[in-house]
Amino acid sequence: MIRFRRVLGIAALASLVAAPAAQAHFQLVYTPEVNVEKAASLPFRLIFWHPMENAHVMDMGQPEEVFVVTKDGKEDLKAALKPITFKGSENAAKAFALDLPVKKNGDYIVTVVPAPYLEKSEDVYIQQIAKSFVNKGGLPTNWAEPVGLPTEIVPLNKPTNILAGSTFSGVVLSEGKPVAGAEIEIEYIAAAPDMKTDAAPKPSVQPPAGGAIVAVTDENGVFTFGIPKAGFWGFAALGTGPVKEHQGKELSQDAVIWIRAYDFK
Repeated sequence: MIRFRRVLGIAALASLVAAPAAQAHFQLVYTPEVNVEKAASLPFRLIFWHPMENAHVMDMGQPEEVFVVTKDGKEDLKAALKPITFKGSENAAKAFALDLPVKKNGDYIVTVVPAPYLEKSEDVYIQQIAKSFVNKGGLPTNWAEPVGLPTEIVPLNKPTNILAGSTFSGVVLSEGKPVAGAEIEIEYIAAAPDMKTDAAPKPSVQPPAGGAIVAVTDENGVFTFGIPKAGFWGFAALGTGPVKEHQGKELSQDAVIWIRAYDFK
């Protein structure tokens, strides 16, 4: 996969373009249902993968941080991590599981800061700092607030109930400041992980022609993407983090966000 390591000086609305990359590395923070009405313990899977193609799975090292942010503050989840092996169509790799207690109404922002991953084909490290969202009781609380990461995408639409056929917008931050001209790689979970077997089924759709789907942020760090299909969509702002080197090699510190889209019935 070809990583985008430049920032473009484009002062226009984010546009959809085709990139030369064929497969996208994406850090998943996945749970099947993001809207719940009753108190529950929700199962999550942390997987570094190519979920649109059900392609190669990458080994995850022990994450640097795993936490959840609610209206009541931040809670460390590292002690809840359980190592697992996740099986894709090509291979099996190290991943993690955790159960998140969801008791109070409101938004839960589940965040993972993974260990940097060495992409040997390019001799660079990748660190995809990822966020996913759950809501209980339909009460909006803190979904639109940053959680203080080195780089992150803050949603401008409620991320747990985007309508297919509408649009999603987000703002890319690096050390709390908007990033103009950032390239956003976009991914769809076409092979949703089976939570019982920790394996992936066949993809439900085929990747589009032309390579990776990419949007570009405007001068305010904002991008917009039209959501064509219900399901889970991921957005990765490549190389927007402040840390550029790890163990003497180049580091691409990326911001990732996952949203859930539904059909309007």
